[in-house]
Amino acid sequence: MKNRTTGRSAFLALLKDEGITHLFGNPGTTELPIMHALKDHPDLTYVMAMQESLVVAIADGFSRASGRLVACNVHVAPGLGNAMGSLYNAQFTGTPMILTAGQQEQGHGLMEPLLYGPLVRMAEPLVKWAVEVTRLEDLPRIVRRAAKVATTPPTGPVFISLPGDILNAEAGIELGRSTRVDARVRPSTEALQALAQRILKAQRPVIITGDEIVKSDALQAAADFAAAIGAPVHQQSAPYGAHFLSEHPCYMGALSRAQKQVRELLAPHDLLIVLGADPLRMSVHSETEPLPETTAVAMIGLRDWEMGKNF
Repeated sequence: MKNRTTGRSAFLALLKDEGITHLFGNPGTTELPIMHALKDHPDLTYVMAMQESLVVAIADGFSRASGRLVACNVHVAPGLGNAMGSLYNAQFTGTPMILTAGQQEQGHGLMEPLLYGPLVRMAEPLVKWAVEVTRLEDLPRIVRRAAKVATTPPTGPVFISLPGDILNAEAGIELGRSTRVDARVRPSTEALQALAQRILKAQRPVIITGDEIVKSDALQAAADFAAAIGAPVHQQSAPYGAHFLSEHPCYMGALSRAQKQVRELLAPHDLLIVLGADPLRMSVHSETEPLPETTAVAMIGLRDWEMGKNF
């Protein structure tokens, strides 16, 4: 028999079952149902910040420090707008995050109430998936899917709009169970053999590492690899943190975002090995290409978008 519950309580129960221990937020009127429900979920720690950009930034930092899925809740359209800068950062770093915002009751938006806006359309450019809950019965399916989408490589934030009438509604619903997508893959034997031959033939290889090394708990493996082939290592030009063991003798520091300087640094090397990185992201336009024509590239990583780039 399905348990009868409110949308607000079901939402918090679903978050906890997905491994969420802290809910970061800045509540307004449309988030009051969630605040009311927190008293029934004392094992979920609520962390309040005074502005929405800080809410998302704190959640982002918590995820990056813990390696876990995080959840944060902000207030309607201006609140989501305030959060966009930090949401951009979370997208850039691939932070597995469920971001929610309270929305005015369905139908009430037709009256254009104060602070109303199309939340899904606002969030879409910066998240892997954006959706609004339109039936309480769909809430478990949406939260479960959001957790899977956020945690499946390439990881990143997702957005759920929560109308007030959904949070306050009550129905008999089945919460389901948490599942994850195992996205680990192994390249073909032919590709691995070809890569090994390229590395063995290289006279002066150089390595660039990125955030995927940290996400994959591969810092020591990357260090062992660099030592085995005797290659200097640089962090990607726009590092999100420490992407290589800084005390390791192969470590040479982060690349700059000056094209001419990077080109001069890479020029002596015949093979650039990219390990889980966005290697050559620059800031200011330059006519100088950062990658010398004589330097070949071999990329290993989780994001086909990065490997699909043509340098």
